[in-house]
Amino acid sequence: MLRLAGREIPLKVARHAQARHISLRVDGAARAVRLILPRRTALREGLEFAEHKSAWLLDQLDALPARIPFRDGAVVPILGQNHVIRHDPEGRRGVWRAKGVIWASGHVEHLPRRIADFLKAEARRELGTRARSKAEKIQETVRRVSVRETRTRWGSCGSDGSLNFCWRLILTPEEVLDYVVAHEIAHLKHMNHGPRFWELTARLTANASDARAWLRQHGDRVLRYG
Repeated sequence: MLRLAGREIPLKVARHAQARHISLRVDGAARAVRLILPRRTALREGLEFAEHKSAWLLDQLDALPARIPFRDGAVVPILGQNHVIRHDPEGRRGVWRAKGVIWASGHVEHLPRRIADFLKAEARRELGTRARSKAEKIQETVRRVSVRETRTRWGSCGSDGSLNFCWRLILTPEEVLDYVVAHEIAHLKHMNHGPRFWELTARLTANASDARAWLRQHGDRVLRYG
């Protein structure tokens, strides 16, 4: 834990052999500070550096969008369409979606986890369907599609044809999710970011440049949910 101006801030410390200088990052999803240290730098020196940068760190943390917990009445976007969460304690259907509402049955204390599990399942289905469809168009095979809570990448493509995506893509506009899928499918042909890679990505999705711009400008928004 890092104490700045009387506030307790979660602190994550990592040592990187390649790091030449102490660096600080704000983890928007965890509302935490990441302190990166060169291999031989003392932790004390890193903490002093963080304290020296306290004003900047607090400004960055305060600028993060307010959290939106998964609870009754919360509004959550699914592929660009807002849905309101409603708790149905007498229901027996688990979690389901209908006419702009995400219904959740069962005990209220389980509602946040059930909503998160539902959204992850929706992401897995949507991403998997689109990935396999796009791979078929370029005569490639997707070995596996995984969704998880990733903090540094929206998606990744392994050399064995395995794809990993951030489940929070289900909270972005449809064209943004589609672009990220196209980006990773294009890597099945080109494991680089050369001209041919970008040409293929553009063939697999529409408005790639607009989607990239949305992620740069608004990507942090989806970290506030849950």
